[in-house]
Amino acid sequence: MAELTTLASPLDVGGVRIRNRVFLAPMSGITDEPFRRRAHAHGAGLVVSEMVASGELAKGRAGCDLRIRHSGLPVHMVQLAGREAAHMGEGARIAAGEGADIIDINMGCPAKKVTGGYAGSALMRDLDHALSLIEAVVGAVSVPVTVKMRLGWDESALNAPMLARRAEQAGVKMVTVHGRTRCQFYQGKADWRAIARVKDAVSIPVVANGDVGSPEEAATILEQSGADAVMIGRAHYGAPWVAGGIATAVGGAKTQGIPQTPQELIDYVVLHYEDMLSLYGAESGLRQARKHLGWYLDRHAPDVCAEQRKRILTSFEPGDVVAELRRVFVDGAQSTSLRSAA
Repeated sequence: MAELTTLASPLDVGGVRIRNRVFLAPMSGITDEPFRRRAHAHGAGLVVSEMVASGELAKGRAGCDLRIRHSGLPVHMVQLAGREAAHMGEGARIAAGEGADIIDINMGCPAKKVTGGYAGSALMRDLDHALSLIEAVVGAVSVPVTVKMRLGWDESALNAPMLARRAEQAGVKMVTVHGRTRCQFYQGKADWRAIARVKDAVSIPVVANGDVGSPEEAATILEQSGADAVMIGRAHYGAPWVAGGIATAVGGAKTQGIPQTPQELIDYVVLHYEDMLSLYGAESGLRQARKHLGWYLDRHAPDVCAEQRKRILTSFEPGDVVAELRRVFVDGAQSTSLRSAA
C-alpha cells in the first residue's frame, strides 16, 4: 500500500500548511468544538467546523458563534452553506474575522432541509448560481476558500468535474468530492473511481470522501481516485480517533489518546460528555450529547440492555448518566473488549 505513505506528508492549501492528509469531515450537529479537539489531538490532519448557515450567521442568530469561534487549533476551518451571494460573502467575512484560516463552501449536503432551500448539493443543479456564491466568498476574504461537493445531483448529471474546474478558475484552492450523487444520499457504495475525473479536471488538491474508515480503505480510495488526501466522516461515530489513527499509523507513529481499557474508555466518554455540557450548558448539552453517547454504546457496548440504554439516553441528571455509563463500561460484562475503528 505505497499510496498510504502519502497520507503522512503535509499538504499546502492556498498557503496554509496542513500537517497530514487524513481529514475529519464537517458533520452537522457532530463536529463541534469538543469533537474537533479530540480528532485533532488524535492526529487528524485537518478538522472542519459543522456547517454554518450563512444567512443565520450574517443576521447574528444565536448559536452561530459557537460554530465559528476559534478553538485554538493550528488551522481553523469553517464550513458555510447558503444560497444568497450576499449572505455567503458576509458570512465568510465574519468567520475570517473570528480567525478562520480556511473557508469551505458546502455544495454537497444531501439533507432535504438544506437542498429544499436550494443550498448544499442542490447548487450542483445550477452551476452558474453556484459560481456566483464561490465568487462572493473568494472576493470577501483573503484566506483560502475550498468547496465540498458530490459527484452530481443524480446519475444523469455527474457534473463535479465541471464544477471543480470552474471553482478553480474562480480562485478555490481545494475541492473535496463525496463519491455519491445527492439522490443516493448515503445508500450503496461510494464510487471512488468517479472522483478521478475531478482530479483530472483540476490542478488544485482534490480530497476523496465516502465510505473510508480503515487504512486499507484509505489506500484503495487513493489508488482509485488519484486524490491528494482523504476525508472521513461517519466512521468517527463513537470513535473520534479514526482519522488520526490512520494518519499516525502510516507515519509510523502511535496514535495518541485512544482508550485501551474499560477504565480509559469510560474516562474518555465522560470527559467528552462533560465538555459538551460545558460548551452548550446543561439543558442543551444533555440533548446534544445523547447521539454521541448512543454511538459510544453502539460501538463499544453493543449488547447493553435496552433498559440501561434508555436510562443513559433519556436522563436529565448528568450524575445519573455518568453513573450508568460507568456501570456499562466498567462493571458490565461487555466491557471486556474495546474496538478501535482505526
